[in-house]
Amino acid sequence: MRDIFNAIFYLLKTDCQWRMLPGCFPKWELVYYYFPKWKNSGVIEQIHELLRDRIRKKVGRNESPSLALIDSQSIKITRLGGENRGIDSGKMIKGRKCHIITDTMGLLFAVVIHAANVHDSKGAIDVIALLKGRFGRLVKIVADGGYRGELIEKTKTTFGWILEIVLRSDHSSKFVVIPPKWVVERTFAWFESYRKLSKDFEYLIDTSETMIQFAMIKLMLSRIKK
Repeated sequence: MRDIFNAIFYLLKTDCQWRMLPGCFPKWELVYYYFPKWKNSGVIEQIHELLRDRIRKKVGRNESPSLALIDSQSIKITRLGGENRGIDSGKMIKGRKCHIITDTMGLLFAVVIHAANVHDSKGAIDVIALLKGRFGRLVKIVADGGYRGELIEKTKTTFGWILEIVLRSDHSSKFVVIPPKWVVERTFAWFESYRKLSKDFEYLIDTSETMIQFAMIKLMLSRIKK
C-alpha cells in the first residue's frame, strides 16, 4: 500500500502518464485500480482529515477552527472533453475554477472544482456547504471583494457563520498583502510545486479534487516527519 501511495505521489509531482510509471513502483494497472477505489470510497478524504487534525493538535490548536479563509483560482484545462468547463472572462482563462477553504495555517478544509465562468459569489456556497456539521467552533469565514452581495446574508442565515469581506486599499497602486487572506493564497502556491496541478488534466472534477487532497497529504506527511 505504501508503494502504491508513493507511485501516486510520483505521478502527482511529475505529471507522467499512468502507463509511464517507473518500474520501481507496482504495475500501473494496480496503482490505477486503487486510485478510483480509494477516491470513491472516501479513503483519501479520511486520510487527509486525520493528518490535518493531527498537525493542528501538534501545534496546540483545536481540531475545529474558529476562523476559515476562502478563495478561488481559475485553472486552464487541457482536455478537449471533460465536464464543467467555462471561460473566466475576467482572467481570460478557459477551464475550471478551484474553490478552497483553509484554516489560518493554510491547511485544506474543503475543495470544490466547477466551471471557470461561475462567479465566486455563486460557486462559494457549494464549498461552504461542505463545512456544515463538521466544525463546531467555526464562527467566521474571511473572503475578498469577489464574495460580496447576497452570499454574506445567505452564509449567515443558512449556516450561522459570518462572512467577512476584506478589501484592498484603493489608495495603493502596488500589490498589498492582506492579512490573513494571504494564507489561502499561499496554499494555491503550494499546489504549483506539483506539475499535475499546473493545469487541470482530468476528465472528471472529482478526480481533480482528489489530486488536490493527495497534494495536501504529501505536504502534511512532510511536516509530521519534522
